[in-house]
Amino acid sequence: MLHGKLVDLTPFTPADITPQYVSWLNDPQVVRLSNQRFRRHDEASCAAYLRTFEDSDNRFFSIRLRESGEAIGTATAYFSRHHGTVDCGILLGVPTTWGKGIGQDAWDTLTDWCAEQPGIRKVTAGTLDCNTGMLRLMERSGLKLEATRKAQELVNGQPHDILLFARFTGH
Repeated sequence: MLHGKLVDLTPFTPADITPQYVSWLNDPQVVRLSNQRFRRHDEASCAAYLRTFEDSDNRFFSIRLRESGEAIGTATAYFSRHHGTVDCGILLGVPTTWGKGIGQDAWDTLTDWCAEQPGIRKVTAGTLDCNTGMLRLMERSGLKLEATRKAQELVNGQPHDILLFARFTGH
């Protein structure tokens, strides 16, 4: 378990595949800037995704409010030990938690933990140029813009850049 100021990140388990969790993945507002918007999710698809973390270095976390223990989102860390890198992602599934510093706390907790892992020299993440919330999270956590994939994806029929960010750990 990872402890932030406002959230705890706990290993995601089969018990976390609840109707609420599945509803986040099917909520057009929550996934409007994610490629998850192109899929319909159910318990079976969520269980299949969870199984991809078995027997791997990668981590899948449930983001829970410290005060109540309520699950409000998920976070991922995809490790490439051979290269000393880890790529991070986050999803806050409860819109009422947006814009309150909760996502920043979850992100900082995740990326700081990743940066402290033995052999990890670089933490990375990416987002669309129109995802202002995610851009702010990454910039505030010390990740710097590293590359741009111009007009890589379409959102509502309009091309958008994918912005790739990174932070070197000093290891």
